[in-house]
Amino acid sequence: MADRTRAAVDVVAEEGAGGTAAVPGTSDDGRTAPGSRHQESDRSGEREAVKSGEADTADAAQEGASLEDVPLEDAQDDDAKDDNAKDDDAQDAGETTPGSDQEAASATEAPAEKANPEKTVPEKAAVDAVPTLRPAPVRHSGDKVADRYRLEECISQAGVFTSWRAVDETLRRAVGIHLLASGHERSRAVLAAARSAALLGDPRFVQVLDAVTDGDLVYIVREWLPDATDLASLLAAGPMEPYDAYQMVRQVTDAIVLAHRRGQSHLRLTPKSVLRTDGGQYRINGIAVDAALHGLSDDEAERDDTRAIAALLYAALAHRWPYPEDKYDLQGMPRQLGCVPPDQVRAGVHRGLSEIAVRALCDEPPRHLEAITTPEELAKAIALLPKVRQPEPEPVAAVYPPAYPKATGPARSPFPPPAAVPPHAPAPAPAVSRPQARPGRGARAAKWGASVVLLAALGVGSWVLASNLRSQGDNGSTTQGQSAGVDDDKPTPSKAPAKPLTIVGAAEFSPHADPMSGDKVQYSYDGDPNTAWITKQFHGFPNFGNLDYRADGAGIVVDLGSVKSVSAVKTTLYVAGQQVDVRAAAENAASPRTLADFPRTLQGGTNAGKQLDVDLSAPVRTRYVLIHITSLPPESPGLYRGGISEIQVLG
Repeated sequence: MADRTRAAVDVVAEEGAGGTAAVPGTSDDGRTAPGSRHQESDRSGEREAVKSGEADTADAAQEGASLEDVPLEDAQDDDAKDDNAKDDDAQDAGETTPGSDQEAASATEAPAEKANPEKTVPEKAAVDAVPTLRPAPVRHSGDKVADRYRLEECISQAGVFTSWRAVDETLRRAVGIHLLASGHERSRAVLAAARSAALLGDPRFVQVLDAVTDGDLVYIVREWLPDATDLASLLAAGPMEPYDAYQMVRQVTDAIVLAHRRGQSHLRLTPKSVLRTDGGQYRINGIAVDAALHGLSDDEAERDDTRAIAALLYAALAHRWPYPEDKYDLQGMPRQLGCVPPDQVRAGVHRGLSEIAVRALCDEPPRHLEAITTPEELAKAIALLPKVRQPEPEPVAAVYPPAYPKATGPARSPFPPPAAVPPHAPAPAPAVSRPQARPGRGARAAKWGASVVLLAALGVGSWVLASNLRSQGDNGSTTQGQSAGVDDDKPTPSKAPAKPLTIVGAAEFSPHADPMSGDKVQYSYDGDPNTAWITKQFHGFPNFGNLDYRADGAGIVVDLGSVKSVSAVKTTLYVAGQQVDVRAAAENAASPRTLADFPRTLQGGTNAGKQLDVDLSAPVRTRYVLIHITSLPPESPGLYRGGISEIQVLG
């Protein structure tokens, strides 16, 4: 009886958890799990001794069952479930169910205590030392957790835990919840993983909002993304375009690299755990928590996560799952083919992405390629790829109004025809009006004469005025020419043109975080506009992802070596549309690092094009000049990037 119930304790449902079913009584790493039947068999010698003493004293007929009908390991199972509330209530009331495991266990234990009480205590302590494997808590839609979270829909159900979509009635928002028995051996690891994942604080990961033990229940509350679609659903429509696959693998790899730098790993990265929002941003669900829920170890965390990212890229390019089994509505690859690049599975696959997929997926990649074993190496390989361009949008056909047929008859007058007069109708009487007097020849001659006189007067006046002005100009120019010796035909001399000042060094402006591309700073003043210092790609918001440690933006600080008079700053930007201002440090500034160290603004924030030229009306004395970027242009929907190609300071 207990054999049948215990077998379902630690079996993970394939559909619910997205993984393979665990073998009952074994841990995920292949070792014998504490509390398994194999471990229980080691104690069989002790129990047989107890059993032999019990056979003479137990009254099996009175209890309704014999010792042979109930194995001793069932008694251990019942001891391991002493904290079940329902059983406790029944024991407190002194009630037992006829034929139940509890009654059989009591029939087994009671004679043992009478026959050999000193043996019973060590045996009970040994049984209590075995970690419990409690099943997933039973909950239903409409139940509340912690008097706050109302369960709405069960998303997945496993032997160890259940996952729900719920409503936070305090903040009136949707959340996701994992439920786990607090007495389970994995509960402490799950809580620790959830609290550690909550400290990542990176928008590329689905955020953990709460992790609490409440009585016999452990619940993990996470962010819910109603506008996101998992990668498995996206691939149901077919393979991804090269640009979309490139964006997916680049964003996921960058996120996993950050997690590993902070001591976190995923270990269960699947198409179900990678989500894409409506804005095109990819987010990763279950960092650290999924592995703890399934009891996975992180012995080869870097290799496992690298291989998992490669499997996602392979599926996106070839529309096939790279392993023999069919998963996530994708057909698996035949085992006998080995490791085949995606561009040999489907035509039109980007060769560079295909090679990266097999390099990270296979231990011995084909084509004599070098294997990629860590997320850092994978990120570098992706960065070295030629830029995968976004496909051009399909042209929209112009819609013209329909052409009207031309008239073939005689041309019509635009004026309405005169009203027809009936043939027998009397002609209308002419209107009586006073005839106007026509001007005579004398009047016309007078008008012409007045006009001629007026024109003559204007001509004479203009000639007199011009003569006076000419005489004054001649006198003034002669005097000025004699005194200054300057010819009127020559232009007035201007100030000397500004000359480029030597830039002796530069640094990335990043006051609250590590530099993004500190090793590329020299490209911003190397004299080559084809090279550039480029920011990382930021997600969701143009102000550097709305991250707290990027609140002051980024940029380049150039060092002129000593205090110089600066009259102009010319900047070639990596891409148009960046919000840029130009600042100068004080004359006595030494190694300025924050915005407060650049009090003088040479150019206020402006939405710059590819070229930003700042000409100062008066020179400014400074040694350090900051090209400060506060907002980035979109590189693709929901993704932002900027940079600086060339800086020139003149004085």
